[in-house]
Amino acid sequence: MFVGLKMLRDFVKVKPETLVKEAQKLLEENKLWMLLVVNDDDKLVGYVRKEDISAALPSIMTSLEKHEITYLMSKLTVEKIYRTDIKTVSPETEIEGAADMMYEMNLAGLAVVNEEGGLIGYINRNVLLDVLAEEMGYREGGSRLTIDVDDRSGVLYEVAGVIANMKMSIISTGTFFYNGRRIVVVRIDTEDPSPVAAALRERGYKLVAPEDFKGEWT
Repeated sequence: MFVGLKMLRDFVKVKPETLVKEAQKLLEENKLWMLLVVNDDDKLVGYVRKEDISAALPSIMTSLEKHEITYLMSKLTVEKIYRTDIKTVSPETEIEGAADMMYEMNLAGLAVVNEEGGLIGYINRNVLLDVLAEEMGYREGGSRLTIDVDDRSGVLYEVAGVIANMKMSIISTGTFFYNGRRIVVVRIDTEDPSPVAAALRERGYKLVAPEDFKGEWT
């Protein structure tokens, strides 16, 4: 999956002259982590985060009088607090690459730009969470099997073969690492996965469930 297929095209933007209190309202109303800042030509110039706005709002410990705070907040604009170290990606970027970039750099979102550097979209944490649910087939129903396998080539092919031989359809697959172990998650199009589970066990595969990991979180 590519960023250009999942990016937000209709998203909230602000200008440098936007009041900070208005930017805060937009963040809350739209449940956003950050806002992109554009100039009068709609060219991307930076971004402002929830954390930046919170830091700009007056503390209850301030020595200012209430009327002074009100006056200052009526004048404070995004221009005073927005960041210019904006990170961008192209629409051709792999979605997992964008996710890794956001994780490594602790970013709330990424601007998506075309070859000319024009702003064409935006991707944030909400989008990535939606993609995760979609790629794992969660909304399509079916049943989930979790298999603790050896970290070797051909494992997914073998597991898929067992399922195919039973005339079952695979909705999605995923692989994860935990404490040096490879965990394969398969969602199949059936309400009763027990026959598939039995067939996998017969082939020597170890199926695991939450109770197998209970000691990890208690």
